[in-house]
Amino acid sequence: MATQIVQQNWKKSYTRARLVPGLLLIGAGLLILLLFGLRLESGQQATFGLTPIGDTNVVPVPDLVLSVQPAIYILVIITVFLGAWQLARGIRSTGALIGIVAFCFVAAFLIWATKGQSMNLVGMLNTSLVRATPIALAALCGVICERSAVVNIAIEGIMLMSAQAAVVAATLTHNLYIGLLAAILMGSIVSALHAVLVIRFKVDQIISGVAINIFGTGATSFIASRFLEKNIDLLNNSGIFPIVSIPLLSKIPILGPVLFENTPIVYLTIFLVIALYVLLFYTPWGLRTRAVGEHPKAADTLGINVYLTRYVNVILGGVIAGIGGAYFTIGSVGRFDQIMTAGKGFIGLAAMIFGNYHPVGAFAASLIFGFADSLQVKMQILRIPIPTEFLQMAPYIVTMIVLAGVVGRVHPPAADGQPYEKQ
Repeated sequence: MATQIVQQNWKKSYTRARLVPGLLLIGAGLLILLLFGLRLESGQQATFGLTPIGDTNVVPVPDLVLSVQPAIYILVIITVFLGAWQLARGIRSTGALIGIVAFCFVAAFLIWATKGQSMNLVGMLNTSLVRATPIALAALCGVICERSAVVNIAIEGIMLMSAQAAVVAATLTHNLYIGLLAAILMGSIVSALHAVLVIRFKVDQIISGVAINIFGTGATSFIASRFLEKNIDLLNNSGIFPIVSIPLLSKIPILGPVLFENTPIVYLTIFLVIALYVLLFYTPWGLRTRAVGEHPKAADTLGINVYLTRYVNVILGGVIAGIGGAYFTIGSVGRFDQIMTAGKGFIGLAAMIFGNYHPVGAFAASLIFGFADSLQVKMQILRIPIPTEFLQMAPYIVTMIVLAGVVGRVHPPAADGQPYEKQ
């Protein structure tokens, strides 16, 4: 009897650990073949530019030219081989496995979409980083708030109000940096309101966030239609931050144009990722923050001011979200349009969850969403035979897939969303 139970448990474990993932990988390889590998003409080539168009400061790199049919078949073979290896031996690193398969699928799609045409790959990667910037800032805001056990779904509303404050202040003063400061101030004020509601008055954190989002959408839309649209030159024409090239580093082939030729807000985002990582995991403040998020009663017993820690973190999150709001106006288009954040705050929360509440993980997840956003624009330019509406849905489809795949597997702070009552 005991032997039968052991055998049944072993079979179940084998099914979960090897059989199902292996079959899914083989199925992914066959799907790549079905979608992109059939009906290809022999001799077709896909050209990927590795030097930005018109950039004379970068060391030129020859274009990457691939034969479409062999390249896609190689990607299919890699995916199917990984599935077979999973069935036979098992692969311990699930994350690496998913990453490789996702790369094969995206690479096959790009090669198929570019057949007979040319795509500037470096330009698309740079655009991905730029489009990932507001998502990353929203994700970082979520990380710093939820590490102290405060759920902040008001990021969308905070970014929207900060974007409007930035463009108005920058237009009136003719100074983009004052606009950035105005966005930071607005983000801090709205986040402080959220903090007071959920920490002092114990309001449900989800309800408070939804209320701020609704208020932010309504208030900014009213101000835009009543004042900004009628006084564009006076209130809604700020201009945008120029691209700043970092000497020497911007000349590095491929990486230089992607990482070191950007606006100040992009550089500030990268700095914040590094700073938050160091602060959260290598400083006493970070230790206190994580303690408050995991076990506030124990932290209080050790002399940590739980309320103060949460107030500070939520307001700092508002500062970061304010910078994210400034991106939409003074960092991107130089004007304010109604509901221009287009759900990026919520996508940032998805990136935070996908990144397991870690600054670096959240940033990496944001790059995935930024790549999906950049890809749908590039595919419209290449005029691939997919309706435009489906391409525009790409970032949101990726969001749903990511959440469906990771919810239940990540580990939020133990006290996340729970109000604290000092005893």
